[in-house]
Amino acid sequence: MLIVDINEISNHFDALLELVANGKSIIITKAGKPIARLTPIKEAPHDRTGGQWKGRVKLHGDFDAPFPEDVAAPFGAKTRKGKLP
Repeated sequence: MLIVDINEISNHFDALLELVANGKSIIITKAGKPIARLTPIKEAPHDRTGGQWKGRVKLHGDFDAPFPEDVAAPFGAKTRKGKLP
């Protein structure tokens, strides 16, 4: 990883971007303290397609219902009255 002071950026911007385009990360510092990081953008490995689990997984009817109070309270979450069945 390359470390470059903010004062050097404008003088070498094109060269630094070329390094980033080739996979190198650069830390930008100001007065010796890191303030930003330039990193390459990574392409997604492949497009995701849904439906692979269709017909193989069943969700309970209240899958997205709030948790009972005794379960949710310690987490500060919304609750429903009662306890787990």
